[in-house]
Amino acid sequence: MIKNFPAFEDTPEREPFWFLGGQARVLLPGSATGNAMSLMEFSDPIGHAPPFHVHENEEELWFVLDGEVSFFVGDERHDLTPGQVAHGPRGVPHSYLVRSPEGARLAVVFSPALIEEWFKANGTPVAEAGGAPPPFDLAALVGSAEAFRLRVSGPPPTL
Repeated sequence: MIKNFPAFEDTPEREPFWFLGGQARVLLPGSATGNAMSLMEFSDPIGHAPPFHVHENEEELWFVLDGEVSFFVGDERHDLTPGQVAHGPRGVPHSYLVRSPEGARLAVVFSPALIEEWFKANGTPVAEAGGAPPPFDLAALVGSAEAFRLRVSGPPPTL
């Protein structure tokens, strides 16, 4: 069955926002799927890497759209290029590192949904911040993550 989700229309909810120095946007909110899953897009510069972290609620599926990205899942490293996919199981520490000079773009599915609400709450709309990412408060991000059963487990990977 094909369903035309309202999230696929151009709406203010799909506007990009700055998050940890890269841009993100919600393409399909959990509210459109009964919170079964959500879909986000991330556009990050070279060297971008979130701290190693663990989702206790969500499975995460990364699909590389543009660029070269290394995914770290547990003790494994996966170097991916456009069209390739990596899986971050719930409960397993993971991160990624953008390796390509032009940056990278990822589509990320979270199942079940709701973590997209944490991203939005901690982001800054691009229209408000202008052309450069605003500074972010990592301690505030970490503190707000507890409510979503998301925790930092180590520093970010580096080039």
